[in-house]
Amino acid sequence: MMSDAESLRRRAETARRLRAGVGVLSSVTLQRLETQLPWYRAMSSSDRSWVGLLAQSGISSFVDWYRKPDKNLRVVSDLFKTAPRDLVRAISLQQTLQLLKIVVQVVEERVPDIARPVEQPALREAVLVYSREVAFAAADVYARAAEARGSWDARLEAMVIDALVRGDSVDELASRTAAFGWQSEGPVCVIVGRAPQRSAKKGLDGIRRKASRWADDALVGIHDNRLLIVLGGVTEVDDAVEDLSDCFGPSEVIVGPTVPALAEAATSAKAAIRALKAATARPDSPRPVKANDLLPERALSGDKAALTELVDRYYAPLTSGTGQLLKTVSAYVEFGSSLEATAKALSVHPNTVRYRLRKITDAIGLDPTTSRDAFVIHIALVYGRLSDDGVLSNSDKSH
Repeated sequence: MMSDAESLRRRAETARRLRAGVGVLSSVTLQRLETQLPWYRAMSSSDRSWVGLLAQSGISSFVDWYRKPDKNLRVVSDLFKTAPRDLVRAISLQQTLQLLKIVVQVVEERVPDIARPVEQPALREAVLVYSREVAFAAADVYARAAEARGSWDARLEAMVIDALVRGDSVDELASRTAAFGWQSEGPVCVIVGRAPQRSAKKGLDGIRRKASRWADDALVGIHDNRLLIVLGGVTEVDDAVEDLSDCFGPSEVIVGPTVPALAEAATSAKAAIRALKAATARPDSPRPVKANDLLPERALSGDKAALTELVDRYYAPLTSGTGQLLKTVSAYVEFGSSLEATAKALSVHPNTVRYRLRKITDAIGLDPTTSRDAFVIHIALVYGRLSDDGVLSNSDKSH
């Protein structure tokens, strides 16, 4: 039976052989990385250098530990501290384990050349133990990095949501979204409604996953009991909003107007939030409903942007030309949508009124013969006249 002293002596001899062969092991490992891992070949030269250094450090650390088996294996976690933090983002945990697998294969293949036959089983066992510890250490590093990144991303997301609600400037939003990592260059819309009655963190995670299925990028947050979902690069807005409506609590779900980029999303959020406040004035409003479909209610509640939109979109086009369209629709809504009364007041045939009403629909996209559109036109006429008479100041009509 071999004594402990003899065992340690042979282990020390194997360790010396290992130390002498580190250069060869490292060279073979780098060659294998180059030939077997496409992601390694595609990396930048600096990242490849760090990955290669990580592999070489792993081999050297194994040799040190094998020479002194009683040494604490904390040295394993130190391997990852030598590389820059960006390396954790440059390669995934799966790729790190692929790297480890190649290192283990190289060392195992060289066992017959390094150790005497009697020492080979112990060396192979040591390789397995060490590789297991490296795998655990790698998993811990990536888990901690993901947790830290998740917490930081959540804080950044909350800051962007707050900035949208406050209506921060385009430049401020651009800097915040750049830090958050927003990549979509497509159009953006904001959906606003009451926050759901559920666990905030669990609920938001599920909503974020659902929103991400519809858009290139998505932001989700709760502000003053309101849930905001920001979709970037979404092509099927109506379908997306319909699907996401059940993520909100009871009450209305408002879709803000689409804007070209996230930096301008405060405009969409502002319109949606003000529409949500004014939506109670239209109890029969659909769910979801577009913020621009509540322009009269928003204007009546003091939303200056909605007031301006009403006047510019529906009143101003009717004032062009001879003014016949404006006179016709004014009389039509004044006389309760009666063709005969309107024709009599204007001294024209009812068919002339019908013709002009169709022209009005072509001009402003609203049909005066429907009750809702007639109401919108009526409110637009009221604010338009007040504006013409100077009752509304520029500040009243500004955003």
